[in-house]
Amino acid sequence: FISDFDLKNDLELCPEERNALNDFFESTKGNEWTTSTNWTHPYISHCNWHGITCDETSRAIELNLTSNGLSGKLSASIANLPSLVL
Repeated sequence: FISDFDLKNDLELCPEERNALNDFFESTKGNEWTTSTNWTHPYISHCNWHGITCDETSRAIELNLTSNGLSGKLSASIANLPSLVL
C-alpha cells in the first residue's frame, strides 16, 4: 500500500468532470442502470462512457441517459459540469 497515491485529486489525470460524473453514477444508482457501458472504468475516458457527449476539449456537454433506469437524487457535484448544455 502506498499512502496518498489516489489519483482522484490529480486534475490532469482525473479531471474534476470525471469525479462529478462518478458521483452522478453513484447517486443515481448506476449499477442498476439498463446500460452503463464504460462508466467509472479507470482507463477509459469519460467521453467514451455510455450517454456522454464531449466537446473537442473533453468537457462533457451532454448527458443522454433517457429510459436508462436512473433513480435517486442528483449529487451536488453535478455543478462541476459547467459545460453541460441544458
